[in-house]
Amino acid sequence: MRKHVITTAAIAALALLAVSGCSSRTAATSGTEAAAGFAKDATIGVALPSKTSENWVLAGGLFTDGLKAAGFKGDVQYAGASTTVKDQQDQISAMVTKGAKVIIIGAADGGQLSTQVKAAHDAGAVVIAYDRLILNTPNVDSYVAYDNFKVGSLQGQALLDGLKAKKATGPYNIELFSGSSDDANSKVFFDGAMSVLQPKITDGTLVVGSGQKDIKQTATAAWKSENAQSRMDALLTSTYGAKSIDGVLSPNDTLARAIITSVKAAGKPIPVVTGQDSEAESVKSIMAGEQYSTINKDTRLLVTQAITMVKDLQAGQKAPSNDTKSYNNGVKIVPAFLLPPVIVTKLNAAAAYANDPLLSPLTK
Repeated sequence: MRKHVITTAAIAALALLAVSGCSSRTAATSGTEAAAGFAKDATIGVALPSKTSENWVLAGGLFTDGLKAAGFKGDVQYAGASTTVKDQQDQISAMVTKGAKVIIIGAADGGQLSTQVKAAHDAGAVVIAYDRLILNTPNVDSYVAYDNFKVGSLQGQALLDGLKAKKATGPYNIELFSGSSDDANSKVFFDGAMSVLQPKITDGTLVVGSGQKDIKQTATAAWKSENAQSRMDALLTSTYGAKSIDGVLSPNDTLARAIITSVKAAGKPIPVVTGQDSEAESVKSIMAGEQYSTINKDTRLLVTQAITMVKDLQAGQKAPSNDTKSYNNGVKIVPAFLLPPVIVTKLNAAAAYANDPLLSPLTK
């Protein structure tokens, strides 16, 4: 399993790389042939899933504004909540018809877009997978995301750290949650977390009370909070009637808050609960001493990097990448540009969000 060692200096350097206009000239380039270039006012499609988290909502606004500022015609679309995949398929097809030169896709279901991205390629468009990998197709050119395996390993380590801070030695009773099975990132997050947690499960330091350790058992359909809360309710009833639960691996903030709601309703002390996405309500929860941790994946940096890739392609250059080994979509290794995630707890929240105008005030 690959290992990452990211120092504070490295994080700062990579963040600067992500937002600088020179990133395309200093980072390694992908194996994809550079586009021949296209008009500076070309249409750029952005297909995003339903608005299931604050970050998706923020991304849409940033793409709209950022593409306009760069001189492009942005076509930013969200899939609907009820028929998400069909909506997104139709939206991508429409973008192809409109002549979009680049289509950036935050996949609603990365395994069900092969027909649409083939049509995009056949029409001469470049396809960039944004945040979520598009699976089982050769017709995706680049992937831009935060390092998802590192996200998971940071979550796993945060869970261990939080448990030790509450009680010096184990065993600790924990439960595991993972994301939606139709999101390719869910397995990567889970694998990253388990690379840290499994050795402690094996040696008995951690005890999964329910015995539910397989990702099929831990999955949360559609990333919906009600699904996480329902499962947590059931776990508390079946497994923790007479004993305490010390920690819960939660893959994101929305689910973390649902898990905490369930525990509170059961009248039990709040366990150590991880998260991801730095949602405002979870930052408040962390500062209040409830949710233990989140992951800072600054959407502004990720959108900026995606738009930088579009600018490079417009100029006839190759899209930048800094990882050409890790992201196999089942058909090909997709060249990726990965940004470094940062773990956030109450101890470092003020520093982590110092430059974020929305979250910084919540840490005061």
